[in-house]
Amino acid sequence: MNTRRILTTGALVATGALVLAGCASGDDSASSGDKEFAGETIVVTSFGGDWEKAFIEAVVDPFEEETGAKVELITLYSADALAQVTAQKASPQIDVVHFSGGQEFTAAQDGLIAPIAADELSESGDLVDLATAGLERGEGPVIQLAPIGLVYNTEADAPAPTSWLDLFDEAYAGHVALTDFSNTYGVLSMLRVSDALGGGIDDPSQAIADLGALASSGDAIVVPTSPDLQTAFAQRDTWIAPYAMDYAGTLQDAGLPVEFIVPEEGATASLITANVVEGRDNPDLAKLFIDFELRPEAQAVFAENMRYSPVNTKAELSDDAADAVLTGDELDDVVVYAPGDIAADRQSWTDEWNALITK
Repeated sequence: MNTRRILTTGALVATGALVLAGCASGDDSASSGDKEFAGETIVVTSFGGDWEKAFIEAVVDPFEEETGAKVELITLYSADALAQVTAQKASPQIDVVHFSGGQEFTAAQDGLIAPIAADELSESGDLVDLATAGLERGEGPVIQLAPIGLVYNTEADAPAPTSWLDLFDEAYAGHVALTDFSNTYGVLSMLRVSDALGGGIDDPSQAIADLGALASSGDAIVVPTSPDLQTAFAQRDTWIAPYAMDYAGTLQDAGLPVEFIVPEEGATASLITANVVEGRDNPDLAKLFIDFELRPEAQAVFAENMRYSPVNTKAELSDDAADAVLTGDELDDVVVYAPGDIAADRQSWTDEWNALITK
């Protein structure tokens, strides 16, 4: 494995010249032999932590080994990544940016990312449809997804839920955990409830009102983050919560008696996209990197290590991993909302929500 520098947000601007200088360095190219991209460097954002560990194993190491190029990783979460590429629009310093909260819509609208055609991705023929649905909007492909359904405490004194509307069942009153709208999981869950109530994304006011009433009445608690949800199940007698499938696995690993349930109306999903930043001098290398992210071998690593559902239908998983994620045809029923549709009204939904839960 080649040595790479891990940069923080604050260090990126200060070291920009050093990153560019690294592109011309010949020290590492000798070890790369005559590989096509030996001596070249691309700068890629990472989410850090366990995601980054899996990312290096699944994508970065194979990419460096096969191409001879180097990868510089910068830890940037989605909102900060969007702010960074926006601030650097006149002189971009990142080649591939990852988003997990729909920021690719804004980035595409503002000309911050370069469009990718399906035929530029060698894996496109093996990808599930939702992986490439955003390409026509100028967004990058979905490389990973975390299905969102209902996390259920199997030791609860209540039956296993089957519907999004079971959140309102008296059997769970006082034992529900909802996710705040500051977390995208909270917004996505609300939209699935709205679909079940008949309002859909065009009129989710009833869903917001009903969920807000659960919280304001004390029948539900509101948690902002994943660790808070773990605390809710471990210490606050939570029986049911809308949340992501991969985190249900994290709770299981922590010894909590939970299972993930896909409601009869279908799950939704949080998407991670990979995007080529506009204006850099090596877009072909950046697109090749994204192609590596979509390889079945890379997809399998994220399914095995992180419990993300693979978007490449050729990914081969162990029996345990296959049981822990949704794959292939199971993803056909996942309802995905276009980021632009959410972005248009998210603030007004949040204002409605905040007014209810602070009563």
